[in-house]
Amino acid sequence: MKQQQPLMGFLFALIAAMAWGSLPIALQRVVAVMTPETIVWYRFLVAAVGLWIILGCSRKLPKLSQFLPRYRFLALIGVIGLAANFVLFNTSLKYIEPSFAQIFSQLSSFAMMIFGVVFFKEKLRLHQKIGLVLLVVGLMLFFNDRFALFLSVNAYSTGIFLAASAALVWSIYGIAQKLMLREFNSQQILFVIYIGCVFVFTPFVAIQEVASLSGWTLFCFIYCCLNTLVGYGAYAEALNRWDISKVSVVITLMPLFTILFSYLLYLFYPQYFAEPDLNSISYIGALIVVLGAITSAIGHKFIKR
Repeated sequence: MKQQQPLMGFLFALIAAMAWGSLPIALQRVVAVMTPETIVWYRFLVAAVGLWIILGCSRKLPKLSQFLPRYRFLALIGVIGLAANFVLFNTSLKYIEPSFAQIFSQLSSFAMMIFGVVFFKEKLRLHQKIGLVLLVVGLMLFFNDRFALFLSVNAYSTGIFLAASAALVWSIYGIAQKLMLREFNSQQILFVIYIGCVFVFTPFVAIQEVASLSGWTLFCFIYCCLNTLVGYGAYAEALNRWDISKVSVVITLMPLFTILFSYLLYLFYPQYFAEPDLNSISYIGALIVVLGAITSAIGHKFIKR
């Protein structure tokens, strides 16, 4: 049994949540001047090289002999899922602000839960049902003043559709990773999938677009490239030191960090970053969405049969 390090586990989980929470804010500036496919290609390339160095130094690079036909197929499914997630999420930021895109990140855990029931015959427990209800209520409150926009095809509804789709297709990658864990560790799986995603986007990349970046936009681009490696690395380290249910609770705070960082950046740099367009009911909705995710993750500890 691995030794628990609650403080370090919490700090690494917090770093991951803050990294992923701040990511869409930086991405929105970059996606205004670069194509989503190019941004994603650079992010996967940097992450793949970083993991290659880490795994190579620790002599844990995956071996070709491990890739039985079953795992080659699962790796392909994982590549398709994660590649689609990245490009859909990046594209959604052309139409909606970061806090709106990030609030849908919680859909991925619930999609995984539904897939678990359908494909793995897992039982949908009471705390998960309560969490799902809280998610729906929270989303309705979060978008309380924008229901009319959902009834027509416009830039806003397009962005919402892309963000929700990004969260849902991530679950395809999640299922593939879950099955591959029988043969590989999480970092090895990410390394393989990152390389696959690099090849997927290579035909669509416009490498020269980086030359047009400067100032804040260049800084945001570099941050986006490093964010994938740092975020997933911190998440893996958190899982090595703390219970997965407790790590999951901290990770669910991502949308709140997105809102917080958006507001702070607007406060200090209003010429570069926009103020979050949320009313008081939307803030309450965001809290309820997060509460729903937390209930789904650890509600069984409080709800007894």
